[in-house]
Amino acid sequence: MSGVFHSTWYAFWLVGELSKACWTVVADVVTGSKKVDPCVVYYPLRVTKDWQITAFAASITITPGTMSLELVDDQPSAGHAPDVPRLLAVHAVHGSDPRGVLADLAAMEETMAPHVKGIDNRLDEARVLYPAPKPVLKEEK
Repeated sequence: MSGVFHSTWYAFWLVGELSKACWTVVADVVTGSKKVDPCVVYYPLRVTKDWQITAFAASITITPGTMSLELVDDQPSAGHAPDVPRLLAVHAVHGSDPRGVLADLAAMEETMAPHVKGIDNRLDEARVLYPAPKPVLKEEK
């Protein structure tokens, strides 16, 4: 698939995913649902170029209910070792199934960058914080 055609196709696919996520969040707000069960997952990236990581993180963050938190790179100064994946920390509001969140992220990454389909995603090594840590509020002086 050519780059322009694939980028256009991915944009349409992402709009569909955004629509589904919006309806889930709207339904939760309108019904007063208690389905909010956040988690933080550290997703092992298969994309390696900075622009791909940025596009993937942006795709996650614009999707309602998810947010990219940080890129964890254990070897930033020496260059990245190919056998050690960089990790993208992602907060998911509907995180009662953290492994499902990881699977959804893998599907998004494969849709954005089809060349990663043949690369082991190492989801069994992914770190999960469930439930997500609660924010600490600073007391005013």
